[in-house]
Amino acid sequence: MRRLASLLLASAIALAGLPAAHAADAAPANASSSATHDSTDPRIPAHETAVRTQHSVAIGGRTIRYTATAGTVIIRDDKQQPQASVFYVAYTVDDGKPSQRPLTFLYNGGPGSSSVWLHMGSLGPVRIETASPQATAPAPYHLVANGDSLLDKTDLVFIDAVGAGYSRPLGKATGKDFWGVDQDISAFSRAIERYVTLNRRWNSPKFLYGESYGTTRSAALVDALQDKGMAFNGVILMSSILNYAIRMPGYDESYVGYLPSFAAAAWYHDKVPSKSGQNKPAELKAFVDRARAWARGPYASALALGQDLPAAQFDAIATQMAGFTGLPVQYIKQANLRVSPSRFRKELLRDQRLILGRYDARFTGTDLDAAGETPEYDPSDTGISGAFVSAFHDYLADQLDYPSQLDYRPTYGKIIQGWDWKHAVPGMRRALPLPYVAGDLAHAMRTNPNLKVLSLNGYYDFATPFFITEYDLAHMNLDPSLRGNLSFAYYPSGHMIYLNTEALQQLKHDLARFYDLAAPQR
Repeated sequence: MRRLASLLLASAIALAGLPAAHAADAAPANASSSATHDSTDPRIPAHETAVRTQHSVAIGGRTIRYTATAGTVIIRDDKQQPQASVFYVAYTVDDGKPSQRPLTFLYNGGPGSSSVWLHMGSLGPVRIETASPQATAPAPYHLVANGDSLLDKTDLVFIDAVGAGYSRPLGKATGKDFWGVDQDISAFSRAIERYVTLNRRWNSPKFLYGESYGTTRSAALVDALQDKGMAFNGVILMSSILNYAIRMPGYDESYVGYLPSFAAAAWYHDKVPSKSGQNKPAELKAFVDRARAWARGPYASALALGQDLPAAQFDAIATQMAGFTGLPVQYIKQANLRVSPSRFRKELLRDQRLILGRYDARFTGTDLDAAGETPEYDPSDTGISGAFVSAFHDYLADQLDYPSQLDYRPTYGKIIQGWDWKHAVPGMRRALPLPYVAGDLAHAMRTNPNLKVLSLNGYYDFATPFFITEYDLAHMNLDPSLRGNLSFAYYPSGHMIYLNTEALQQLKHDLARFYDLAAPQR
C-alpha cells in the first residue's frame, strides 16, 4: 500500500521534514539488497500482450465510443535482449485519426507506485467514488462513468513503473536496472517508444502527465525523448517536486515554501482570525496571495538573519505568522519560527484531538497520543487507499477482462529501498547526488520552443507544496520568449487534486483549454 515505506508519491523524500527527508538517500545506490529476481517468475509474460474491450462514455453531452487495451510492451537492452515487461492500460477513441489525435502518457510516482491512483481517480473514462475529504467506507465500492474524463481531448495510456503494478524485469535484469532516477527515465523512454511504434502513433501530438515523483520523471523524460527525436506538444505537472537538492538541514527555503500551504489549511479549518466564515474560492486565493507575499518578504528576511534576529522583530514575526497559520504565538516562538509540516499537522487542531492529512490537509483523523509531537499516520492516505485498490482489481477482472497470475502491486516497498537518487543534469559534468530536473525541463523548452508546460497545484497539499513548485519553475532562467509557454492552475484540494469532485471539474476545464493551445486541430 501507499503508506508502506513512504511510498506512492514524490514526497516520500519529504520536501521539508528534513531529518527524515533523506532517509532513502542514505541507502547505497544500486545496493545488492535492492535487486529482485522477479525476472525468473514464469508467470511474467515474455511476449507482448493486448486484451481489447469496447466501451462508451458520455462527456460534455456526447457519447464517445472507445477501445480499452490492457497489455504489456517489452523493453530491450542495448543488445536487444528483453529486459522488462511493462504493463499499461490504454484508452483510444474509435473514430479518432491517429495523425491528429493527441496521445497522453500518464503515471504516478513514489518512487515505487503503479498508475492506479491517476487511473482510477482522475481523467480516465471511469473513476472510483470516494467520500473525500472524509474516510471512504469499506466495500462495496462504486465505479462510475467519468463525465470529466479527458478522453474527448486525447487518447490516454496509463503506465506502471517496472516492479510496480504488473510490470516486471525479464531475463537477466533485476530491480537495480530500473530503480534509480536515470534508470527509470531510460525504462519509461523505451516503453513509450515501443508503444508509439507498435501502435503507429509517431505522428500523433504527444503529452506527458505525471503526478508527484511522476513530475520528477516527466521533467527529465521529456528532454530524454526529445533528444532521441520524439518531440512533445505538452507536459502536465501535477503536484510537483523538481528539485530535491536544496532541501537540506541548515537552510530555510522549505519553511518559507510551506508557509502558504499552512495558511490555506488554517483557512480551510477556520483557524484564521480574519476569515469571514465563507468558504469562497476567491477569499481563499486572496488569503493565500497575502501569505505568499509575507512568506517571500518579512518571513524569509527574518529567517535569513538566523540567531541574529532582534528580539522585537522575532516577536513581531511570530505574531504575524500566527495570523496566517492559526498556530499559537508561543508555539511558534518555541519552534524558533520554523514549524515542520508534520508538527503543523499535529498542532493546528490539537484542541480538537485531530490531526491533518499530509497528501490532503482537508482530511482529519485521530491519534492514540493526542499529546504527541507528530501524527502517527496520514488520514488522507488511509481514507482512500482501500477504495482505489479494491476497485481497480474489480475493474481489471470485470470490465477489462485482463487475466494475470501475478500480484498487482499498487506500490512496492523494495523500489524506494534500493533507489539510486543520482541524476545527470544536461550541461553538467557530474551527476548530482539528488535529482534537480527543472534544468532538464528548461533544456527541453529551449530546444523545443513550442513545448507547453502546465503546472497543476492543490492548495492543501503538504507533500509537494505549491509555493516551492513556483520557486523551482521561476528559476529555470527561461528566455522571455519562452515564459508564455509555462502556465499554472490552482485548486481547493490536495496532492490528488481529483479527490475533490468540484476541483476535478475545473481541472478538466483547464486541461481542455491547455490541449487546445498545445495541439490545436488543423
